[in-house]
Amino acid sequence: MLTDAAGVGLALLAAWFASRPATPERTFGYQRSEVLAAVVNALLLFGVAGFVLVEAVRRFTSPPEVATGLMLGVAVVGLVANTISLLVLRGGQQESLNVRGAYLEVLGDLLGSAAVIVAAIVIALTGYTQADPIASALIGLMILPRTWGLLREAVDVLLEATPRGVDLTQVRQHLLDTPGVIDAHDLHAWTITSGLPVLSVHVVVAQDVLADGGGGRVLDSLGVCLAGHFDVEHCTFQLEEPTHQGHEHAHHD
Repeated sequence: MLTDAAGVGLALLAAWFASRPATPERTFGYQRSEVLAAVVNALLLFGVAGFVLVEAVRRFTSPPEVATGLMLGVAVVGLVANTISLLVLRGGQQESLNVRGAYLEVLGDLLGSAAVIVAAIVIALTGYTQADPIASALIGLMILPRTWGLLREAVDVLLEATPRGVDLTQVRQHLLDTPGVIDAHDLHAWTITSGLPVLSVHVVVAQDVLADGGGGRVLDSLGVCLAGHFDVEHCTFQLEEPTHQGHEHAHHD
């Protein structure tokens, strides 16, 4: 419960930081603080899972005396409290890595409470004290897969990996299919924070289109295309003449 409180508190603090306005020094504000909080929460969960598994192994070899009445009472209270917390966090965990970190903290506790209730009943009815470390091991193993997924996704954001669901091959093809566009290069897509993918690209436009003042039409078409097909609304397009590419010092396909 202490780690849960720390995880949820960290998520709330990160959400507050993320809501602060942008500044000339931090043009995207503090929105990445939510991703950092998700990483910390994931590491905290790994620590909790590791501790629980170590304790489970220790109790297999030397099982302690278990007060089943107290064990059952605390587990039931925890189950109710964690169920309420889970319902509160459930709506936002699909949209925010930060909220998902807090959600997984609570989910781990909820699963733990359920396992402890079963273990307490088994011990009370049969005297099989090994049910206690078995429940602990199950709790640790249930936490790990979801935590790994959270950590991997958060690290992808920090490494500015291509957002999930955005296929740059398809994006490039849509750019090339736009009337007036003859090439596209230096195409990059990354995520600032959950729900905020961004994209930048150099777009080579036909000379006659630019000469007729059609650059604005091309920009409008590109923006509508990417927002509609790939849900990427924050885009930066650099329009270039066909002869401009030779003047660029750095070029990436």
